[in-house]
Amino acid sequence: MAKTAIQELSAENATLKRELHARDQHIAILEEKLRLALHKRFAASSEKASSDQPDLFNEAEAISAEAVAEEATTTVPEHKRRKRGRKPLPDHIPRTRVEHDIPEHEKICACGCRKSRIGETVSEQLDIVPAKIQVLQHVRFKYACMSCEGVEDDGPAVTIAPLPPQPIPKSNASPGLLAHIVTAKFQDGLPLYRQETMFARIGVELPRSTMANWMIRVGDLIRPLINLMQEVLLGYDVLQMDETTLQVLKEKDRAATSKSYMWVARGGPPSSQVILFTYDPSRSSAVPMALLADYEGYLQTDGYEGYTAVAKREGIIHVGCLAHAKVYPERSP
Repeated sequence: MAKTAIQELSAENATLKRELHARDQHIAILEEKLRLALHKRFAASSEKASSDQPDLFNEAEAISAEAVAEEATTTVPEHKRRKRGRKPLPDHIPRTRVEHDIPEHEKICACGCRKSRIGETVSEQLDIVPAKIQVLQHVRFKYACMSCEGVEDDGPAVTIAPLPPQPIPKSNASPGLLAHIVTAKFQDGLPLYRQETMFARIGVELPRSTMANWMIRVGDLIRPLINLMQEVLLGYDVLQMDETTLQVLKEKDRAATSKSYMWVARGGPPSSQVILFTYDPSRSSAVPMALLADYEGYLQTDGYEGYTAVAKREGIIHVGCLAHAKVYPERSP
C-alpha cells in the first residue's frame, strides 16, 4: 500500500511540474509581448507615423479618397440617406469647350431629310496644363537727339527706359520663378535637388546651388514681412511654442550629425493666426527668452525645462499641454 501511495504521489508531482513549466512559459510569452508593446508605444523611434496620416504607399488597401468625396449626405425625416454621385467641379475653374459632332452622313434621316440639332449633352472632365516655362525679354528703348552731340565727346546723350525693380538685381530669375521655387520647397516639400531634376526634364539647366543662393536672397527680402508677423504674434495674449530637432548638413564648425532645432511659435488672433519658424543650433533657454522678449500673456508649452526661465518673467502665465499629460488609472485605497 505504501509503495502504491508513493507512486501516485510521484505521478501527481510530475504532472504538477509539467503544468508549472507550461505556465511559466506562458507567463514568459505574455511578458515579452507586453515588453514589445511598451517599447513600440513609448521607446524612441526615428520613423514615427502620425495617427492622422494614412498609409501613403499601400494604395490598394487604402480607401479611395475619391469614393469618399463622392458620398455626400442628405438629411431626410427620421434618418440619413447617403447621396452618391460625383461632386460638380468648382465654378471658378475656366472651361474650355471641346465639341464632338456626328459624321455628315449620319445627319441625313432615312426619309431623306436633314436632321436638325435639338440640343446637346455636356459632360465635364478635370484637366491640368503642365507648368509652362518661358523667357521674359525686357526690351528697354533708348533715345538720343541726333541733331546735337550732347555734353559728351563720344556722341549724343542717350536716354534709356529704366528696368522695373527686380527681387534679385542682375539675376535672370523673375519674381514668378522665385515664388514657384519657394512654394515648391517650403509648402510642397520639394527639395532643391528634386526641383533641379524637374527643371532639367523640361530642358532648363538650373543648378541647386543657384536656387539655394536665391532662397537666401529671398529670405532677406521678406524680412519686413516676418517682422510684421512677429508683431502680430506677440501682440495677442495666447501663444503656443515648441521645438523640434533638425539636422543641417555642411554647417560651419559643426558635424553633420549635430542636432539643431527649429523653434515654432503659433499665436495671433483666431481669424488671422501666425505660425513662425525660427532656426537655432541650440536648445538653450536663451532662445525662447529672445523670441518672446516683448510678449505678455498665456504661454502654452510642453514640459521641457528650457521654457522655465521665460515662464517666470512678469506678464507671462505658463500653461501646460494636455497632449503631454499622463493619466494614471484609479487605485483602490
